[in-house]
Amino acid sequence: MKIHEYQAKLLLSQYGIPVPQGRVASTPTEAKEITTELGGKAVIKAQIYAGGRGKAGGIKVASTPEEAERAASQLIGTRLVTHQTSPEGIPVTKVLVEEACEIERELYLSILIDGTARLPLMMASEAGGIEIEEVAQSSPGKISRTYIELAIGLQAYQGRKLAYGMNLHGKQVGEATRLMANLCNLFIAKDCSLAEINPLAITANGKLVALDAKLDFDNSALFRHKDIQKLQDEEQEEALEVQARKWGINNYVKLNGNIGCMLNGAGLSMAANDLIQHCGGRAANFLDIGVVNNTNRVVNSFKMFIADPRVKAVLVNIFGGIARADIIARGIVEAYKQLDIRFPVIIRLAGTNVEEGKRILAESGINFIEAKDFYDGAYKAVEAARDNK
Repeated sequence: MKIHEYQAKLLLSQYGIPVPQGRVASTPTEAKEITTELGGKAVIKAQIYAGGRGKAGGIKVASTPEEAERAASQLIGTRLVTHQTSPEGIPVTKVLVEEACEIERELYLSILIDGTARLPLMMASEAGGIEIEEVAQSSPGKISRTYIELAIGLQAYQGRKLAYGMNLHGKQVGEATRLMANLCNLFIAKDCSLAEINPLAITANGKLVALDAKLDFDNSALFRHKDIQKLQDEEQEEALEVQARKWGINNYVKLNGNIGCMLNGAGLSMAANDLIQHCGGRAANFLDIGVVNNTNRVVNSFKMFIADPRVKAVLVNIFGGIARADIIARGIVEAYKQLDIRFPVIIRLAGTNVEEGKRILAESGINFIEAKDFYDGAYKAVEAARDNK
């Protein structure tokens, strides 16, 4: 789960990490008032769930309250398109109005989960203000890394090592070390999957300030954080993904193809996307139905396919272990009864109660295409989508 920059900065400040003074505004008039409170100069930043705002015109500097009002009016109510958004962009309903800081240097600091090591990994660099991928490609030696043991947290010597790697000296080393420890405490306490400060600025008076902040949270741990759940802004998310969660389909990701996919297991679902592309097609979604034996989950999956106008064919590939093929089959039949399904559906069932599942489908009278194996299903789905103009 993502949150806005202004929300992330509020959390950072609660954990002792310095952030610029400022508040969020929903109208140009509010932006003008906040700028006046800040002394007449401010930075106006569009609040969206995507990076690359500066290059896309989503960050503006205002020298007067009137300029701030005009800048906010140019952003609020529009859709901002960046390299991280779809071509349609993301709606801007709020802007963050912050004090303008005199910046001496821009650094980078983040914590993420290293899946291989199964530990949080803190990364720091003296090359901040740009995407870390660019730094990794052009100057990999400028990125310092250290793993964090969850039982003991970030140790002072680790923080000092990273601080030296960012080319900090004197009092700034101790200040940076304390900031890193506070960010680590936030990361662990709130079950974050990513905590990024880019840039972490050194101001003209030598202080460290988080000029930008990004926090992502582990969806599986949100039940422990009701306060974080309340921060979610559904307008910033893909509408189909929001709808999927409301229908109890938590493992749904919208993609850009035209073949709807319903599978059980994340690995099988990812393999289906690869196999469909190998056969010359593109998947419309990632949908892991899970191992819950519930016909409603199947019906709701077909509702998702109907709700996506790009879907021209559907591949159902179930390998029954805990999930039972006969219940999946009953769900498919029920979906045909309840819904107006006009696209071809390719079905491959294997595993637990597969013969009963095939019997249910055969006797139902529904119109579907049977696949003999995984590859056959992907191939037939690509052909069916190509023929369904």
